[in-house]
Amino acid sequence: MSYVGPDFDPPQPRRPRRGPLTVALAALVPGALLGWLVYEAVGGSGGSSGAAGTAASSSTVSSSSRAPAASAATPGTNRSTNDAKQPSATPTTSAPAASGALKGKVIVVDPGHNPGNFRHPAEINRQVDIGTNKKECDTTGTSTNAGYTEARFTLDVAHRLRTILERQGATVKLTHDGDSPPWGPCVDERARIGNTAHADAAISIHADGSAEGDRGFHVILPASVHAGAADTRPIVASSRDLGERVAGTFLRVTGEPPSNYVGEGTGLVTRQDLGGLNLSTVPKVFIECGNMRDSKDAALLTSGTWRQKAAQGISEGIVSFLRQS
Repeated sequence: MSYVGPDFDPPQPRRPRRGPLTVALAALVPGALLGWLVYEAVGGSGGSSGAAGTAASSSTVSSSSRAPAASAATPGTNRSTNDAKQPSATPTTSAPAASGALKGKVIVVDPGHNPGNFRHPAEINRQVDIGTNKKECDTTGTSTNAGYTEARFTLDVAHRLRTILERQGATVKLTHDGDSPPWGPCVDERARIGNTAHADAAISIHADGSAEGDRGFHVILPASVHAGAADTRPIVASSRDLGERVAGTFLRVTGEPPSNYVGEGTGLVTRQDLGGLNLSTVPKVFIECGNMRDSKDAALLTSGTWRQKAAQGISEGIVSFLRQS
């Protein structure tokens, strides 16, 4: 994710990690946690295997302690009052498989940002209503120090995830496919795509852009919000279940540790400032797969081998959720 725009507040001081993985996550994936500890002991989870808002409760840590991406893809800082019509989002949809464990299930995959956003600063800076307040339509996202963009990363993982889920019989819809639409869609439209599809589960894929030394993934859960057009109360419990399962399987499959800078070591963060969650009427979570500005995480995020593991880890969490729902 980027640091300025619909999903973030101004940077705040970094909070130190204050505790171990929570009992909930540990109970969910005890084998994964043990495996990670052993893995760290013999060399760490890095290597060449290639992937802010208001706190909703006392256990929620703000994820706004991030610096803006320094890249040519960053749009102008002046917000535009341009009311140009948002491009029609035409999500790509897979043909449902004849059989499989997920036959009849609809999954919406939302690749964060759009590679074309930087060409449309006026459009993506346009304010949209997210229920609790108004924020920009979208942002450009962050990038690694070498220039590998978050938008490229999220689209690649989304394609891999779609392939895995389709093989199990699911119908998969992407909110965009890089060049369709050429920018956005806006965060409110991303939520509507999942709602209109009556998705059984929806996930928004991102990568973070915090400081060097800030490592790990975290899954963002919707807070209980009832304001304006937003009412997450019916999906809070199911979204938490989805998020906990995705966090557990992502940890086990990728070896990426839970974030050491938000979430207090749980890999879970609850937020009420994200339009994509606030406006959703179906179970939905975000995943920040790693920190693009940390050299160790960047080595993973830029590896196709690791991105395949990331897609596999996410898919297994979704499958686990859908099989019990």
